[in-house]
Amino acid sequence: MDIVIRRAHEEDLEDAGRVTVEAFVGDGHTAPDSRYVELLRDAARRSREAELLVAVDTAGGRVLGCVTLAVGGTEWADIATPREGEIRMLATAAAARGRGVGEALVRAAMDRSRELGLAGMAFSTRPEMTAAHRVYERIGFRRTPERDWSPYPGMDLMVYSLAF
Repeated sequence: MDIVIRRAHEEDLEDAGRVTVEAFVGDGHTAPDSRYVELLRDAARRSREAELLVAVDTAGGRVLGCVTLAVGGTEWADIATPREGEIRMLATAAAARGRGVGEALVRAAMDRSRELGLAGMAFSTRPEMTAAHRVYERIGFRRTPERDWSPYPGMDLMVYSLAF
């Protein structure tokens, strides 16, 4: 499978939203009736207010995954400092799992953060996302437990970070 990672185009937005909801709801990380689902689906907003990167199958043009990149201190960044990029809503379509799409998206977000002159990256993840944690650690991210947080009671998030 050949993929290209690039900024989302208008024609990618509906599929990017669908893939994000499919990943978060389908994997049991978000309840189908959660208000968060609308935020996950709204790829157009993420593309306008942050940077939305997509992984596209070069053969068929299908969106295989996406990630939102936010600079610390902006609306979409939860935990990044102003000198860090933050990965948000990383999602890979179920049919594309195990093919390196998620890792390629993370690496592209890292490259873009460097292009922006940022000093590193940070992001939040759920404790049960252990397969993703292995990918992050292989890339070089490390747990930063002193930055762990809870957006609301019962939702505990772990932080990973990497300095460039």
